[in-house]
Amino acid sequence: MLYVINVKVSFHVMLKYFDLQRYTAQHREQLQEVVRRVVDSGWYLLGNEVKAFEKAYAQYIGTSHCVACGNGLDALSLIFKAYIEKGLLHHGDEILVPANTYIASIISITSNGLVPVLVEPHPDTFQIDAQQMAKHMGVRTKALLVVHLYGKCAFTEELLSICAEHQLLMIEDNAQAHGCLWNERRTGSVGHAAAHSFYPGKNLGALGDAGCVTTDDEELAKIVRALGNYGSSKKYVFDYIGQNSRMDEVQAAVLCEKLKWLDQDNKRRVAIAEKYVDGIRNANITLPTKDYLANNVFHIFPVLCVKRDLLQHELHRRGIETIIHYPIPPHKQQCYSEWKDLSLPITERIHSEELSLPLNPAMTDEEVEMVITTVSDIRL
Repeated sequence: MLYVINVKVSFHVMLKYFDLQRYTAQHREQLQEVVRRVVDSGWYLLGNEVKAFEKAYAQYIGTSHCVACGNGLDALSLIFKAYIEKGLLHHGDEILVPANTYIASIISITSNGLVPVLVEPHPDTFQIDAQQMAKHMGVRTKALLVVHLYGKCAFTEELLSICAEHQLLMIEDNAQAHGCLWNERRTGSVGHAAAHSFYPGKNLGALGDAGCVTTDDEELAKIVRALGNYGSSKKYVFDYIGQNSRMDEVQAAVLCEKLKWLDQDNKRRVAIAEKYVDGIRNANITLPTKDYLANNVFHIFPVLCVKRDLLQHELHRRGIETIIHYPIPPHKQQCYSEWKDLSLPITERIHSEELSLPLNPAMTDEEVEMVITTVSDIRL
């Protein structure tokens, strides 16, 4: 006798956190054309594509100068090196920096012989807390590295007032906030200098690594450019001990093209974030506040959950990929073991509870609704 057993098997199609392939495919023809243009030109470094991008991005950000370089960490490091060359910073000087930032911000400080002073963020915005800043001011405090973390503008009137009162250099880490606004000015143009990363997953991303520095300081821009070219501003003449950090022509051409739709992409990000805030209802999850939506281009959409790991597991089981930004705070990393006994409770809470939901311009309305429904339905 033959028995037929019907087994129903269901397969989840995983919603990726950021489907970079699908996003890039939206503009495949334009990107292929600019890459083809560079290939056919026969010129791949220090050419017209980089010049064109520097001009376009400076105009977009609202600064007099843009200097392209290899990546975002190099951009930060080159700024600190240039200020040391100018004599405005010296080894051992203290730099205020948010304690919950990505570790590259801190590496750029310590690698240049400077001393990071970790400042707690405001729990509602995840951005550096100006009141906490004031508590850390000392005779060796010379600069603030303000990080627009998660795509949210970190500036407040109080923060700017403190910087002005203490005559601090204000350096922006704008890696996650391309296109963000503060009082009708774009982040990356408010401080004395700013570093930008164009890692592929950023709001404005290359097809590889790339970065730049923006500033209105002509002398600083010249030093940064020389430092990124082995320390040379004239062939075979070296004024500084520099490094090799250059954006190639392919990345410059791609970024110049993608810059055309950055604002449109950011509007889509904000629209999705608003839907999440309005639609997600789960007592176990702390959503960003309505105020958090202001001055934000939502590089990520952060939620807090005491049972974060279980929430991530349950979402993955239901076909939604998420990412943690970031699982271990800088002061608990092995490379900075001298900080292991620091107590930074707000930072530590964020790192133990934060989970980033999918949010990117390639998502469909149906996918957004699926995230809202799934997150709302989970019981932990």
